[in-house]
Amino acid sequence: MIHFVLLIVCAVAIYLSCEWFVNAVEWLGERLRVGRMAVGTILAAFGTALPESVVTLVAVTTGATDEAKDIGVGAAMGGPLALATVAYGVTGTMLLLKRRRERREALAAVGAAPSAPVGEALGDARDMKRLAKDQKWFLPIFTVKVALGLVAFAFKPALGVLFFAAYAVYFWREIRSSRAADDPDDEERLEPLKLQPRAASPATWAVVVQTLVTLGVIFFAADLFVKQLDVIGPTLGLSTTVTALLLSPIATELPEIMNAVIWVRQGKTRLALANISGSMMIQATVPSGIGLIFTRWHFDGALLWSGIITMAAIIYLLLTMRARRLTPARLAVAGLFYVVFAAGLVPLLG
Repeated sequence: MIHFVLLIVCAVAIYLSCEWFVNAVEWLGERLRVGRMAVGTILAAFGTALPESVVTLVAVTTGATDEAKDIGVGAAMGGPLALATVAYGVTGTMLLLKRRRERREALAAVGAAPSAPVGEALGDARDMKRLAKDQKWFLPIFTVKVALGLVAFAFKPALGVLFFAAYAVYFWREIRSSRAADDPDDEERLEPLKLQPRAASPATWAVVVQTLVTLGVIFFAADLFVKQLDVIGPTLGLSTTVTALLLSPIATELPEIMNAVIWVRQGKTRLALANISGSMMIQATVPSGIGLIFTRWHFDGALLWSGIITMAAIIYLLLTMRARRLTPARLAVAGLFYVVFAAGLVPLLG
């Protein structure tokens, strides 16, 4: 019973911490003079994905056996899978519910019209191009990452450096282009910093402190959340493998999912989607580079299946973006790919 209670407490702690984190990171972006999109793709993504990369590093460097080190490989594959399916699916569902609620409220008001029809695409051609950009970066890198898990050769560990380099290039291009890509007329007024709610322009030290403290709480709460799942899984009759491949990835990506939910609730859809896509770029490069250097980076059937489903989900999203038909409902469909993954995992583990 205590584990279920701790699970709920951790989830609440993560959500509340993310509320303070997204508030602080927007001010941090303003202080660093980066574009609005880079707040999501770089600052927020780096903050929430960094703890997971540290966990992967610890797993692959301290594991006593190859099997123990392979836990880090599973984490490196499970993160992108959860983001490409569950995170986008939850975001689409939240957007769908938000539009339906706004439509009901608008229809209830005399002479009012809904701000956005339920089936309207998430932006124009320019917005679709922005949304597709990170997916176009992610897909080839992730494809190489999966392909390397199927072959063995002497210098494979050295290729890990290339994944770090790929993220460095992405980071540089994103910072350089984000301000140019932002619309001056689309600037959103920042909410007061929660640490200094009465200050029109909070002190830089307060922004930094709120960012670092909330990141620390998110890291420890997410770690405790995963540990509770490891105990609860077998209690529910789930094997350790199923828990590691199905539940743990969702738990480790919970901060990104919470960030997206909060930004959708605040009407900042672009930031919500940018946070997910930026986190996916980190997950496709940094943990992969670490895994290639310190492990065999050899995939079994379950890991290969997770890679296939991740790529299928991204291809689906890219096709809808290129057709300019990405609606909240179609974004929510991405979550079904995780259901397909779970269904295909049963015979693989059986």
